Amino acid sequence: MPNMSLKKNAMPHQEADVRNKNFEEVALGYTVEQAIDEAERCLNCKHKPCVNGCPVMVHIPEFIAKVREGDFEGAYQIISESSSLPAVCGRVCPQESQCEKYCVRGIKGEPVGIGRLERFVADYHNAHCKEKPVKPQSNGIKVAVVGSGPSGLTCAGDLAKKGYEVTVFEAFHLAGGVLVYGIPEFRLPKTIVQKEIDTLKDLGVKIETNMVIGKVISIEELIKEYGFKAVFVGSGAGLPKFMNIPGENLNGVFSANEFLTRINLMKAYREEATTPIKKGKKVVVVGGGNVAMDAARCAKRLGGDVHIVYRRTLDELPARKEEVEHAMEEGIVFDLLTNPVAIKGDDNGWVNAVTCIKMELGEPDASGRRRPVEIQGSEFDIDADVVIMALGTSPNPLIKATTEGLEVNKHGGIITDEFGATSVQAVYAGGDAVTGAATVILAMGAGKTAAKAIDEYLSK
Repeated sequence: MPNMSLKKNAMPHQEADVRNKNFEEVALGYTVEQAIDEAERCLNCKHKPCVNGCPVMVHIPEFIAKVREGDFEGAYQIISESSSLPAVCGRVCPQESQCEKYCVRGIKGEPVGIGRLERFVADYHNAHCKEKPVKPQSNGIKVAVVGSGPSGLTCAGDLAKKGYEVTVFEAFHLAGGVLVYGIPEFRLPKTIVQKEIDTLKDLGVKIETNMVIGKVISIEELIKEYGFKAVFVGSGAGLPKFMNIPGENLNGVFSANEFLTRINLMKAYREEATTPIKKGKKVVVVGGGNVAMDAARCAKRLGGDVHIVYRRTLDELPARKEEVEHAMEEGIVFDLLTNPVAIKGDDNGWVNAVTCIKMELGEPDASGRRRPVEIQGSEFDIDADVVIMALGTSPNPLIKATTEGLEVNKHGGIITDEFGATSVQAVYAGGDAVTGAATVILAMGAGKTAAKAIDEYLSK
């Protein structure tokens, strides 16, 4: 008999007033009993609507059925047929707007906790399975992947499984892309990311770090001089955006990209850090997306009194509901319908306040959201010694500037067809380098699509 409870099994967490002082993982994961009980909520629908909501088309009812039987390794094998990063996806994917959005159980209650079950299965496998995956027989064909973020790793994994000799080129000193520099430890432990990368290495994927493609080697050289028959560009969107308001060049103003990279990649929160970050006593984070939540929650853990400034209401806030709730629980203040107009500094050039203006919602804009309008005469100051701009990012211009014939759109995103092919023969692209900043799972979907297209191209 299925479990007809209208609610998911709750995810165990660290208490809010404990976790906001450390960088350990917030969510603690299901127990075996909780996982099986949650799996029993799945109705194993004939038409499998949840699968259509998954960008990488994980066989969701099938893996959940294995969990229900207690065959957790079998469940992992089913997930890994479609996903190269199950432990990552189970933690950071916005399941509520993807697979779980289409779950039939969500019509009269909460959907099945698909993401929580995926995390449980991946963690169980990592803890109990000691066998390394078998490296496929090589077909002798070399493929280069630029960037080791979600799209690059997925493309590399799918091609390696088909026997291609894949080399991933990463600009930083550690592989993982946004998974290691952008997402905080308390949401995604870096040991989890490394475990997923090690699995790809076992499949034969080579990873070259400190390799800035476009500077050290060009894409043209990869093909003509190094013998790669195809190249996938998954270089992400690492160019931060600013508001261009007075005071943005003051000391103590950071892009969220720099702030999070220093904390996540360089461990700036540790006392012995060689690249420390300023630990603000009063911190203002500008923006309302997941990156803003990550930056604010990191600043809180560094001891700051943190305010998130967002120009619309809570209903329009683009961040995941779970992340917003966690931020509120941890004591972060949300200043809604508020927009910065200037940043003030002291005589030494350091931030000391943010001047804001109150907003109200007017008519809908092109996106369908009501446009925020300033309320004249409503200016006020928020004390701050650190300001973090979390306004989104755009693709790094290096690849387009150094690759002749590569077409990009007005936002700097690489233009591709529906299969990831660019305007340059044998060069494919996907993820944030194409779409601008998006989700991990959408980037993975793009890497998967491009891998299939590359295989078809090289098999002709």
